[in-house]
Formats: sequence, C-alpha cells, structure tokens
Amino acid sequence: MKAVVDRYLKSGDFNGLYLDTDVDSELVGVAKGLVADGKFQVMVSEVDYPNPHIRPWPSRRTIESQIESLDELSGAGYGVVLYPTPLALKGVRVPARLKGLPFATAMAKGRGTLEVAYFSFDVLEPYRNDPRYRFRYGDFGVDMGIGDEAYLDETELERDKVSLSHLGFAYDLAGYDRTDEETPIVRRVAAFYGDLAKLTPEHQQRWKSYQVAEDGLEPHPAWWMTQMGHWADGIGPFDYLFLQLENLNALWTGAFGEALFKHTDRPEEFGWLLRPSQREWDEFIVQLDKVLSENIRHDALDAVGAPRKDKSDQNLGTLSRLSAFLEDKGIESATVKDLMQPLRSIRQARQRPAHALRANITDKSFVHRQVALLEDLNDTLRELARWLSTHPKNRGWKSHFEPDNYYRM
Repeated sequence: MKAVVDRYLKSGDFNGLYLDTDVDSELVGVAKGLVADGKFQVMVSEVDYPNPHIRPWPSRRTIESQIESLDELSGAGYGVVLYPTPLALKGVRVPARLKGLPFATAMAKGRGTLEVAYFSFDVLEPYRNDPRYRFRYGDFGVDMGIGDEAYLDETELERDKVSLSHLGFAYDLAGYDRTDEETPIVRRVAAFYGDLAKLTPEHQQRWKSYQVAEDGLEPHPAWWMTQMGHWADGIGPFDYLFLQLENLNALWTGAFGEALFKHTDRPEEFGWLLRPSQREWDEFIVQLDKVLSENIRHDALDAVGAPRKDKSDQNLGTLSRLSAFLEDKGIESATVKDLMQPLRSIRQARQRPAHALRANITDKSFVHRQVALLEDLNDTLRELARWLSTHPKNRGWKSHFEPDNYYRM
C-alpha cells in the first residue's frame, strides 16, 4: 500500500496504479483486501468515468462491484486503476512541494479531479474588474483567464497568469420565496478541485479565503450537463433575452423591411450581479437599457409610421414611439401600458443615478430583483414576438432556436 500511496503523492496529477490483465494474482488479492477495507478504490473505463486515469470523484459503485472488476482482470479488457482513499491517506505527510497550495493539498488527501468546491460569488469580482483578464459571462457559469497581452508581457508577475475555464453557479434557495423580493437568493461559484489545484499559490490562497461550506449545495444542472459532455437542456434569462432580440429583428424585418435593434450580441461582461450593491445594480441597469431602449433603431420606427414628436412638438423617445405604434395597431392602451412597463421601469431606473448622488449601499434584495426583472422583461419581449409573428408577411415564421427549458436563474 505504501508504494501506491507514494506513487500517488509524487505524481504531478495524482495518478493511480494501473493494473493490466497480466497482473500477478497475488497482487490482485492484496488489492481486493485493501478495497474491502475502504483504503483503495477501483476506476474502470466507461463504468466509472471514460478515462480511468482520472479519479473524478469517490467511486459511486459498491465495494462488491469494485472487487468484481479486480476479479475480471484475468479476462479481456483494458485493466483498472487503483486509487488510495482519504482513509488510506489519513496521517500521510503531504509533499513539501504542495505547501501553500490548499486545493492541491486537498487532492493529495483524496479529493477527486471533478469534485466541486463552492465559493461566495464576489470571488469573481477582482478578475472581472482587472483589465488583464478576459471575463465572459454565461447564464450558468463563467470563463475567465489572463489575456494574451498580459500573458506574453514579461513585466507581469507570473503568479497572476492564471485561468479558470469551467466555473459554474450553484444556489442556496432555502429562504427564497418567488413572490417576495425581500427573500434571499444566495448564488455561489462552483469550481473543480482539479482546476483549482493548477492555480498559483497566491491565487489558491485567495480562492481558499472565499470558500464556503457545501451544506447541500449542488451545481446548476444545466452547467453540470455541459461539463459532463452533454448539451444543456435549456437556456437562462440572459441568453433568452438576446434570443428574443434576434427574433424581434427577424420579425420586424420580415414585416416592415427594417431591423428593430442595432445589435443583438451579448456583451461578455453582462450577467448576474457579483455583489448586491447599489453600484452593481446601477451598472446593470445602464447596460440593460443600452441593449433595449438605446438599441432600438429610429429607422425601424419610421418604417411603421410611428410618430417622431408628441402633441407639444417634443421629440419622442424610442419607447414612446413604440407604444404609440402598438396603440395605433388597435392594441388597448391598458395592454400596451402593461406590456411596456418592464422597459419603462428600466429606463426610469437608469435615469435616477444619472441625476443624483447615491451611496453605494448593500441590499441583498438586488439579487432577487434582478431575477424578477429579467423574467418580466422576457415575458414582454416574447409577447411582442408572438404578436409580430401574426403579421401576414411573417406567416410560417419560426424561431431558429426553441429551448426545451427556461431557467429563471
């Protein structure tokens, strides 16, 4: 057993001991005893994980099933890989090279490559705010890493040349009530131990300071699907928003010959609030308004005869022009008002910080409010698209993508 543990600790990627079909029967007997005692685990290709030379997580098979794999070594097959368990590694001295590397140390003590650690959401903030790093939001996770320019710059510290490309989100919804904005949505960052173990000592220590207890947390199911090599079964509210912008452009063009929006690409840093602060909320509202009311083309409204000025000869904004067009097409004023309310509330919320000094307060309800606002907004955009799809020139139109599921968060 000592030889296998030493091999495991000395290998760069915490590799196990490979046993092929020609292995000595006596060694197999010893291995079976260690598995029975809970000190070793067996990894088999396809049965446990496609690559048995990676231990993704503690074996999910029974001890009896693992021993059966050892019994089958005499037959045809690739072989198996033995890994020491935390029980076997308990009390074993961790190599000096792992000093100051908490996540590499955790793997040396038996953590699997694809086991997940959880962190408070603001662990991402310095990377998003640092221009040396590229930071790309998804609805279910984040990719971030040192940019090419900084990576190639010899004056940049090597300790900061790090990347994490498989970060996901997780949620604690124990106190959440969808109907009450004051109830909390606790969002966490999920990261694989194998990825964290490759960070420099300084960044491992930094992430360690943000780590939180698992307490029943699980990664977002859509993110987990993609990490396990599958297509996600749905999309989140940000991707859905930009899908609807694309749909509205196609429908407006089909009916009136002009695209409604200037652009439909999602900005890389546009996503969930990293911390529930007034400053974060205001910046989110500014970005959201830029992809909505500021993004609407006056030429598209001209194409449908929407008025440019009100009764007092004052210029109308894009939202007022769109409202006037909808009412002119016979939609009741109350319905138009309800339909436009999310867009107008975003416009009004943007104007408030522009005309006042505001304290950068912390308000945990911002996280809940962001989820609710996106849901209301997407309902409006979907209804507009549904109405435009009834235009005679859009007969037979279908969205280029219809998600199976819509995830609110």
